[in-house]
Amino acid sequence: MQCERCNERPATVHLTEITNGQKQETHLCEVCAKEIQLQGFGLLPQMNLHNFLAGLLNYEFNGSKFGQQEAGVKACAKCGVAESQFVKKGLLGCGDCYPCFEEKLQPLLRRIHGNTRHTGKVPERTGGNARLLKEIENMKRKLTEAVSREEFELAAELRDTVRQLEKRLEEGGEA
Repeated sequence: MQCERCNERPATVHLTEITNGQKQETHLCEVCAKEIQLQGFGLLPQMNLHNFLAGLLNYEFNGSKFGQQEAGVKACAKCGVAESQFVKKGLLGCGDCYPCFEEKLQPLLRRIHGNTRHTGKVPERTGGNARLLKEIENMKRKLTEAVSREEFELAAELRDTVRQLEKRLEEGGEA
């Protein structure tokens, strides 16, 4: 699928906007997505994603604001991004930044999403394993409830379903 904006590069960023029940999808290459993000996704220019996230980082956490330097400057060992840079730009530098800043990110994620694990919808075009994992988790919860209610026949069926789903997951996704 080609970028809808430049028609030169493959689309790797997929934006879905729902306004008044109308769904509009936009497929962009990385370059065009960066340009649009700098313009603020059609919002006021000062409301781009980085500024929004950086604004959320300036909340009180255990008596000190996120980003205030404590005894030593905390920075990612791999990419070198410091807390102050993260607060200013709203961007982490690499995947190793998440464990590095975990103690500060956990409350932030809980505040924004209400949870520290993704529990929402999964895109149909990319969510095979994630959807299976969520289904397995739901079945295990139902299994625990059935056992606690002593509904052992239902529990056996649920157990078998969980095993089938786990086997499908090991085989590489949906069949």
